[in-house]
Amino acid sequence: MLEEVERWLRTRSWSVTDRPLRTVLAAKRASGSTVSVVLPALNEEATVGQIVAVIREELMRRAPLVDEIVVVDSGSTDRTSEVAAAAGARVVHRDAILPRVPAVPGKGEVLWRSLLVTGGDVVCFVDADLREFSADFVTGIVGPLLTDPEVQLVKAMYDRPLTVADGSAAGTAAAGQGGRVTELMARPLLNMHWPQLAGFVQPLGGEYAARRSLLERLPFPVGYGVELGMLVDALHLVGLDALAQVDVGVRLHRHQDGQALGRMAAAIYRTAQLRLARGHLIRPALTQFERGASGFEPRTHSVDTEERPPMAEIAEYAARRVA
Repeated sequence: MLEEVERWLRTRSWSVTDRPLRTVLAAKRASGSTVSVVLPALNEEATVGQIVAVIREELMRRAPLVDEIVVVDSGSTDRTSEVAAAAGARVVHRDAILPRVPAVPGKGEVLWRSLLVTGGDVVCFVDADLREFSADFVTGIVGPLLTDPEVQLVKAMYDRPLTVADGSAAGTAAAGQGGRVTELMARPLLNMHWPQLAGFVQPLGGEYAARRSLLERLPFPVGYGVELGMLVDALHLVGLDALAQVDVGVRLHRHQDGQALGRMAAAIYRTAQLRLARGHLIRPALTQFERGASGFEPRTHSVDTEERPPMAEIAEYAARRVA
């Protein structure tokens, strides 16, 4: 298995510089493919506008790589929608998509619904909390899909310096220390149960692109388990050599506190559990502790367990494709 991972790293791990923008554009023109960029957003007014503006200026106005930018707002209470629209994105509210199916909270829920309001042959997901955003994040992960017909899904890889929760530079720690849930939960799970995926540097990263023809066949965990679930399911559906990763540099973003990371880790573990033994496990909960007036007080949270079916099975999506 180690030899297979090493071979994959040699043949399916690239740098953004390996495919200059002109090469990617030429491949896009030759294939006739279209590209959608989706930003799932919840209270990201501080960063979403700059991300949209960079993509519109560099990858739509200067170079016609991206055909549409869609921000899916999952219930923001700040000005996320207004800022995104002002920057040039099409903003769609989560609850307005497929209204016959009541929406549930969660990132995976938003990504799943986004397939119904985008049209690109290639769909590129970008988290909306990135700071100092570079268009390389999009060019890098879209490039292999436009230049190599065998590639089906591409993850971004990058350094993740750890900063304090408010994003101030003063809190920067050692490079590479930002992926705490990755190192403590996701990477051990993948190495133990799906060692073919051990070569992914950022398996939980929110920046990745895939062919619509793959995404519409995948189930989507509704919460934070979506990235791990998608990798595992894609491995079984299309094989390791259809998966790739591209180094795009450095990712700066807002970091979660320790308890939020615990809930993320629980959802990721549950996603792995379901794929190891579907249908045989009870719905779990996670109890955490906060110090209160009378000592440590328990706070119990349900763990995301619901998954949305492959979009290809949804009647509205099938009707849209026919139309």
